[in-house]
Amino acid sequence: MSSPPRQIAALLLVATLLTLLPACATPRPPLPPSLELPKPVADLRGFRKADKVTLIWTVPAMTTEKIALHHLGPSLVCRSIEVAINRCDPVGSVQPSELPPPKPAQQTNPKNKNKQAITPVQATYTDVLLPKLEQMNPTGFLTYAVETQNTDLRSAGLSNQIQIPLVPTLPAPPDLSASVTADGVVLAWSGVLPEVQSPGVTYTYRIYRRDRANKAVAVAGELPVSLAAQPKLIDSGMEWQKTYDYWITVVSALTNSRNSTFQVEGEDSAPIEVAAIDIFPPAIPNGLLAVSSGEGQQPFIDLTWAPNTEPDLAGYNVYRRQGTGDWVKINTEPVKLPTFRDTDVVRRNEYSYRVSAVDLRGNESSRSEETSETVR
Repeated sequence: MSSPPRQIAALLLVATLLTLLPACATPRPPLPPSLELPKPVADLRGFRKADKVTLIWTVPAMTTEKIALHHLGPSLVCRSIEVAINRCDPVGSVQPSELPPPKPAQQTNPKNKNKQAITPVQATYTDVLLPKLEQMNPTGFLTYAVETQNTDLRSAGLSNQIQIPLVPTLPAPPDLSASVTADGVVLAWSGVLPEVQSPGVTYTYRIYRRDRANKAVAVAGELPVSLAAQPKLIDSGMEWQKTYDYWITVVSALTNSRNSTFQVEGEDSAPIEVAAIDIFPPAIPNGLLAVSSGEGQQPFIDLTWAPNTEPDLAGYNVYRRQGTGDWVKINTEPVKLPTFRDTDVVRRNEYSYRVSAVDLRGNESSRSEETSETVR
């Protein structure tokens, strides 16, 4: 038989175990399973070029529960001619296999060097419009949204919705041509006109210019579409000694009842190459006058003439001859102002003068009319 102290200790141990056991075995409430629903897209945007609508959005990387998304399914592209989309009527889809692979982002915080940041993936989809859509409602709009699903084809709803105008577009003129003149590049083409003129819709020719050296693109000019058989535009904004590509498109503009204007470009024409080489001299100076020094003065002849107005003018050259001798240029550098004093003269001799203008690229004009003066 055990001694009383040992019995008491055993009883205390059993009691302690009995008090701890219920606490360890109490079950917790079960967590609900994750639905893995992609967070709806919030940055859908798009633009139209001729009959093609390009949509762009950021692919969701998180679920609606704010955890990383591991089961991405297709993204449905929804389109409607209604003002708002309540239920997706897909015209296409983007599968996960069609998305570009994620790329590591540049680290801006030195404390996060060990963390791999990923650049969000951008999805794109191009919707080709059938001509009958424009014909049905040329002053209307299409509404687009995307619905990103998981691998069970379930989603958390539609993205933000955008509207694209259905305004008809015109084909680009097929015969754009260019010639280089002293005023700039002259562009010409055959005119195009819409078969049916819709109310609130106007058309404009837009000419683009691309610098072949730095690939910079700019609008060289615009011209309203009219009945002119051979429209023409002078591009004076180009720079000399450069090579450019030019092309033309027709812009359709829709103005609604709220005076808001929506523009859609048609197809581009084939580009043409133009070398803008300046071989054009400035205008011939005119109004040349010569005045000699008076009695008792150091002999000289002062020349004046009307200034040239070319923006690329470098200056003037002054030519002189004595009697029937040869013409000789008497300035070493282009004369900046339309005045010149000739001090290399002798009294009682007659001198004849002519001046020319020269530009920054060394193109020289013909010489002005001759003027003569005798030193007193």
